[in-house]
Amino acid sequence: MEQGFQFPILSVIIFTPIVAAVVLLFMDGQKRDLIRGVSITAAVIVLTLSAAVFFGYNSQVSALKADLDTIQQDGLPYTSTRMFDRGLAYEEKVTWIDQLGISYHVGVDGLNAPMVLLTGMVTVAGVLISWRIDDRTREFMAFFMLLVAGVYGVFVAIDMFMLFFFYELAIFPMYLLIATWGWVKLREYAAMKLTLYILIGSVIALVGVIAMVLVAQNFFLNEGAAAFQAAKDAGILEPNARELSFNMTHLTLAAEAGAFNVAGYAGIETMTFAKLWFPFIFIGFAVLAGVFPFHNWSPDGHVAAPTAVSMIHAGVLMKLGAYAALRSGVQLLPGGAETHLPWIVFLTLINVVYGAFIAFRQRDFKYVIGFSSVSHMGLVSMGWASMNLIGMTGAGLQMFSHGAMTALFFGCVGMVYDRAHTRDIPSLGGFVKRMPWVAVAFIVGGLTSMGMPGLSGFVAEFPIFTGMWQASQEISLQIGGFNLTNYYSIIVILSALAIVITAAYVLRVTGQVFFGDFDEKRYHDVGDIAVTDRIILILLGTPLLILGVYPALMAPMIEAGLRPILAILGGS
Repeated sequence: MEQGFQFPILSVIIFTPIVAAVVLLFMDGQKRDLIRGVSITAAVIVLTLSAAVFFGYNSQVSALKADLDTIQQDGLPYTSTRMFDRGLAYEEKVTWIDQLGISYHVGVDGLNAPMVLLTGMVTVAGVLISWRIDDRTREFMAFFMLLVAGVYGVFVAIDMFMLFFFYELAIFPMYLLIATWGWVKLREYAAMKLTLYILIGSVIALVGVIAMVLVAQNFFLNEGAAAFQAAKDAGILEPNARELSFNMTHLTLAAEAGAFNVAGYAGIETMTFAKLWFPFIFIGFAVLAGVFPFHNWSPDGHVAAPTAVSMIHAGVLMKLGAYAALRSGVQLLPGGAETHLPWIVFLTLINVVYGAFIAFRQRDFKYVIGFSSVSHMGLVSMGWASMNLIGMTGAGLQMFSHGAMTALFFGCVGMVYDRAHTRDIPSLGGFVKRMPWVAVAFIVGGLTSMGMPGLSGFVAEFPIFTGMWQASQEISLQIGGFNLTNYYSIIVILSALAIVITAAYVLRVTGQVFFGDFDEKRYHDVGDIAVTDRIILILLGTPLLILGVYPALMAPMIEAGLRPILAILGGS
């Protein structure tokens, strides 16, 4: 794909936070204003470059779609691999460990370009809302920048080894930020719980990916040798490409050529590599997305974390899990996706409905948003399980919408808590009189959460449910001698309960916190928010309105990113 930039913009985005973190650690810890200045400068740089990547890619989506149409109409071999390769932009590739097929390879397509923009938005908001942190400000900002670098690296990695490298880089700063600056009553427990859940899931997924790479190598050395050579001749792979590689294009080629669908794997006649390993790889990553029953770390992590960390945790870190599960699971193991997503969808249903009910029962302001996040992330995985363009496009929109919405929610909660020093919902009330900006922002987020038309939540959730309903006629689940059919439509109906419950708890929390009587005696020193806080609310709230009114700004881009995945699903 043609690119609008001639310099390595993605590397600049990734390494700017890393350089900032190193600079911060060598600064005088007493010069807090200078530390904040360095941090916000780095955050603004990455946001600006992220916006340039997003809008630069978006400007070429029409031409890209025409190109993908041509590839599909030609009917040449390896359609999905060609589409994925052609859809990548701003690519940078440097061989790292040639003998192991590992390279520093980054790029963006229609799926991760919105996530790059979202990460930039949440980064700036996180730095601004941490402006009042006086306890070891230098270390806090440095670790926060390392966390941001890890998130960016996962989203733009086109090499599976690099994806894992940045995935782990994002986890360890999270532990330190929660354990050191989090809520005293819960921080050590929540930080360790979060880290163990995510590490165990990622290690299981890593084992599966390594096995995938080895299976692909064996395939290309034997029965897939012709396909491998043809891909090199066609320019899909480099002329000097090795059979052993962690490159996603390389692995996509293996998947499309049938490397992971060979029966007889592990000595079982009907077993294939894809069928055996898909649930381990998909759910291993989806642990970070809060998939049931491995979601329990998430609400505690949200509540214990400092506000900025809660914002990036819910806003983008959980999206890493959903994104990596799609890339490494559905895209690379389509045969496994068709076998296992029809039952994994029941886990997503529990996420959606159970999360909403538990959120409704909470008194702690942060726990409400934490369980709400679990509920809404279930919709993303549900969209993947539809395995059609409408549902998966909705899931892509939901990742962006939910990211901005929950970051906005946690920002509002943090602003209230910093002034009221309590998150107990019944103890609050009437805060619209003192904090009108926060009240309006929370209402916008709440209406988005409820799926109100005109806001981004509606344009994300409606396609997910529509896609699920359409998939009901095509997807079935074989359980022994029993064949379950048309059950996706029932899941849609049950999931609609969550919309009602979400409306109930959003209205309850809004009414109790922001309306009613204001306790002048108890909260006499509560005042309006600062200019920096208003910037946060505008930065995160505005996209919810823009995307709700004009979804064409992002939907065609996401559709283009999904087409290679759908092509390989259709051919698996």
